[in-house]
Amino acid sequence: MLIARLIADAENLSAKIDTARAEMEQGGVRLASATMLDFCDRTMQIGSPDGNEGVLRAALDAHFSPSDGLVTDHEPIVPKVFISDMDSTMIGQECIDELADFAGLKEKIADITERAMQGELDFESALRERVGLLAGLRETAVDDCLAERIRPMPGAKTLVETLKKLGCRTVLVTGGFHHFADPIAAMLGFEHVVGNRLGVADGKLTGDLAGPVVDSSVKKATLLAEIAAIQSAGTFGPDAFVPSLATGDGANDIPMLEASTYGIAYHAKPKARLAANGWIDRGDLTDVLRLLGIDEQAWVRS
Repeated sequence: MLIARLIADAENLSAKIDTARAEMEQGGVRLASATMLDFCDRTMQIGSPDGNEGVLRAALDAHFSPSDGLVTDHEPIVPKVFISDMDSTMIGQECIDELADFAGLKEKIADITERAMQGELDFESALRERVGLLAGLRETAVDDCLAERIRPMPGAKTLVETLKKLGCRTVLVTGGFHHFADPIAAMLGFEHVVGNRLGVADGKLTGDLAGPVVDSSVKKATLLAEIAAIQSAGTFGPDAFVPSLATGDGANDIPMLEASTYGIAYHAKPKARLAANGWIDRGDLTDVLRLLGIDEQAWVRS
């Protein structure tokens, strides 16, 4: 059994559903139902008794793009753990690229960032190379960058605060840096932060990292550790199902997107979008709440 939730352009929706139905049935996926959810007239729920997620998603992409969606084997519920990437997910920028602009190196560093997020470069090597280029930059440039360049994604604070209100543990995990992540987490309402640390000496960046690198494996491990902590607390039991949510946009987010119950790729790179079972291509982060079935009356508005 598959359940898909979809937010898309409502124009000619009935005709599009009929066309998609025919295509899915040709691929061996029957469409059992397609109804608008009562609590959110922007969200359609599609049911199929078959289990071929690939065929279903291909049909949705072909007939409803751009869309926001989620495909699962059960009706989505409120997660108990939410773990999110930061750059280009919770905020609209790549912090290291913006910081590099203060050193006159944005174009060079941004190219490396893009290739790493596309999965074309080894993440740790690319990170160390970019950090090395920043050697000698004054530490106060971080504060200037935060104030002048860094802005939250639309809906980010509403998403985090609403999930917290509903009893979800919220964690910001980033391949970026605590210098940025700590104030951003405080601004958006995250309870915990995992990130890299920039080396600093005499008020300037050393070009090195202080401590181990937070990469894709650490992101996944953080998610699994949070789930295990809830299970070990005894509320659910050691083998109980703990629903989890992850959001991200780049190749280094793929392991945590795949490991989560609801992995939602936010305006993501192709590899990350393909790995996730949910996607936001048209709306903002509040559409994550809609896809999970959380009534707008329960939202914490920022």
